[in-house]
Amino acid sequence: MSKTYSKKEKLKSKKLIDALFTHGQSVSTFPLRLVYLPTDFKEDIIAKTSVSVSKRNFKSAVDRNRIKRLLREAYRLNKSVYFNNITTQYAFMILYIGKDKPSFVEVETKMNTLFEKFLNKTSKS
Repeated sequence: MSKTYSKKEKLKSKKLIDALFTHGQSVSTFPLRLVYLPTDFKEDIIAKTSVSVSKRNFKSAVDRNRIKRLLREAYRLNKSVYFNNITTQYAFMILYIGKDKPSFVEVETKMNTLFEKFLNKTSKS
């Protein structure tokens, strides 16, 4: 798996996002929450991912966009480590639920623990 985050890996389908929040499961590591749903895609990719930051916690669009950039970068750098061995295709939504502006190091370490929790939860079921 390459360390890119291409257009076909981005979750944009409104139907799939609605299904993700109604039928999906989640794991949390404060200040991140991962909502996931096993699905089938036409493309040969393992996961489609989207990120979100609450407007309630961050009024400024500049702050929200900065956090989303950090989340996407942490995902891009670590996805090949965690998702090389899974065979099921997933839809992911990564939510930032904290109230403080994070640094990249914080986001990356929390992203790693979040992916560990996800793999532990999915391997048990």
